[in-house]
Amino acid sequence: MARGSNIWLNGKILPAEEAKLSLFSHVIHYGTGAFEGIRAYKQKAGGGAIFRLREHMERLEDSIKIMGFDIGFSVEELMQAAIDVCKANNFEECYLRPIAFIGDGPLGVFPGLTPKIEVAILTWEWGSYLGDKGINEGAKLMTSTFARPQVNSVLSKGKVSGQYVMGVAAKREAIQAGFDEALMLDVDGFMTEGTGENLFIISGGKVKTTPLTSILNGITRNTVMQMIEKRGLKLEEQRFTRDELWVADEVFLTGTAAEITPVSEVDRRKIGRGPKAGKPGEVSLMLQRDYNKLVRGELVSEFPKHWLTLIK
Repeated sequence: MARGSNIWLNGKILPAEEAKLSLFSHVIHYGTGAFEGIRAYKQKAGGGAIFRLREHMERLEDSIKIMGFDIGFSVEELMQAAIDVCKANNFEECYLRPIAFIGDGPLGVFPGLTPKIEVAILTWEWGSYLGDKGINEGAKLMTSTFARPQVNSVLSKGKVSGQYVMGVAAKREAIQAGFDEALMLDVDGFMTEGTGENLFIISGGKVKTTPLTSILNGITRNTVMQMIEKRGLKLEEQRFTRDELWVADEVFLTGTAAEITPVSEVDRRKIGRGPKAGKPGEVSLMLQRDYNKLVRGELVSEFPKHWLTLIK
């Protein structure tokens, strides 16, 4: 995994080794930051493009706003910064990590009414989040013992750094048990999402995804929902239980890092029926193929042109 040697920090491109963070930074002690995950892809026509850059930067701005602060940069400035840091590292295809956080200042829980928000963008080359085997053969998941916090005890529409500690614990539990990823239930026992992915199931020709009540509004989720509708499939946002998931015809995950990852097994139960049980389903594979074409500029006539921001 090659990391970009240059980063963008507070309006400037710097060598990564020159970026310093004080140990007195509020974010280290209390998790007061927000981040995004974005991907750039090589294009069929040549060059590179960042996928749905505006939507990601708008969500970063919203996350800081949800926390009660001002990010200090416009969405347009953040978009240009993402382009600039890709160019500075000669990346046409990479993963981008914008992060905004409260830096050095008061050391109590209260950082002040108007703390300075530090903003950085890092880049690195990153393959399949759940591994090539997961992408090609389907990932193996487990239902975590850790529940997704209820909506009045977490900022569910913000991609807030400190909130991911629960996901870290759930993911670690899953890996130690021999699985690729964890799924989390809500406080009522319904499925929500993975530690970094949204969740879809297919049953009886109908696609279901968990509603936004207690999950992050995933940008890849939104992309896939539009793809599903364009392919003429029935789609519902509806709560479902783990046993409905176990008997689904297909299951897949979506996320910027995970892209579209089919699921072969959940809680040691193979997904699907007959000889196809435990193998990626036809719809999951179709959506995976179309998504791979879309992000590389092969389906530009079907989807909004602004979804691909050229690196130039």
